[in-house]
Amino acid sequence: MRKKIIAIFVFFLLLVTIQPVLPTHSQSETDKLRELAEKISEYERQIKDLQSKSTSLTNQIAQFDAQIRLTELKIDQTEEQITLLTGRIDQLSLSLNNLNNAYNSRVVETYKLGRVGESPLTYVLGGNIDQALSRYHYLKRIQEADQTLLGRLTKANDTYKSQKNELETLQEELEVQKGKLDGQKIAKAQLLTVTKNDEKKYQSLLAASRAEFEAIQAIISGKGDETEVGDIQEGQKVAAIIQGASCNSSAAHLHFIVAKGNQTQNPFSYLKPGIEHNNCTGGGECSGADPFNPSGSWNWPIAPTVRYNQGYGRTWAVANTWVGRIYSQHNGIDINSTSSPEVKAVRPGKLFRGSYTGSGGCRLRYVRVDHSDSDLDTYYLHINY
Repeated sequence: MRKKIIAIFVFFLLLVTIQPVLPTHSQSETDKLRELAEKISEYERQIKDLQSKSTSLTNQIAQFDAQIRLTELKIDQTEEQITLLTGRIDQLSLSLNNLNNAYNSRVVETYKLGRVGESPLTYVLGGNIDQALSRYHYLKRIQEADQTLLGRLTKANDTYKSQKNELETLQEELEVQKGKLDGQKIAKAQLLTVTKNDEKKYQSLLAASRAEFEAIQAIISGKGDETEVGDIQEGQKVAAIIQGASCNSSAAHLHFIVAKGNQTQNPFSYLKPGIEHNNCTGGGECSGADPFNPSGSWNWPIAPTVRYNQGYGRTWAVANTWVGRIYSQHNGIDINSTSSPEVKAVRPGKLFRGSYTGSGGCRLRYVRVDHSDSDLDTYYLHINY
């Protein structure tokens, strides 16, 4: 019996040495990742250098090219990481399966071993105290080995789950990077289409964006020339969107601003969700890039269907077009209605009509509503009244 116990114990000691295989990167894989990281750093330095130079169309196109190449390299890097991680997960899955099988076998065999032959009490009662102690120690060692194997199994399972989560994160990141690359290519093509590769036209675009930004900042700061009209109710018409190009605007749209004092707020924090819309914030004919996430209770200032041209904050246009040379944050949202040019007050208050003539020389008209139920003001720009 003692020899049988020893033989089984040795067999299970061999099983307990099974460990999950954690593959390492090969030299070629490591070299490839290092090479991609070096190229990414190189293009990041190149873009930073281009941004520090004087603004010109040639410089802007060079930035687009560098940004496009940088994004392509990041996509290559992410795809390589996904490939390597997938290999690790496959091997972990195999190791995990082997550990499960080994542990299940040990549980069964240890149970059987504990029932083989006579019980330790029989040896004690028969005077075979040495045999009883030996059997007790062998069983204890085997149970300890089982616990060790269970610990390794748990660790391998945790590692597997962690690697799976990392893979899902990388796959999501890859989709974001591919979308960013598409947007950058669209932005470059759009710039070339608008400017026709003409430096004068590019500088004209910059000047218009700069003049609009300065005018809006002045208006929010209270420097506009305003006339009080009187009290107005929610839903009443306050203006009409100018159809076509106007002062500092190349196309029809309402620039809608919510402000508390001279600090702008995200209009989506106040406007109602659920309105029919087309998200055209990503350039091209109509592609979505900025989030459309209204979560408030206000009715919209224009009728649906809403064409959403630019969001609030750091928008796709700021990140990818010439306006990013003028401002880093968009202070309102740009919207238009496909059904009516009418603009309505979103809340009751006191109506003011105003205008501001900035460095561009054009007179930018707007209306402002000083809300009677809060300390907020709403501004409506690129309108007629």
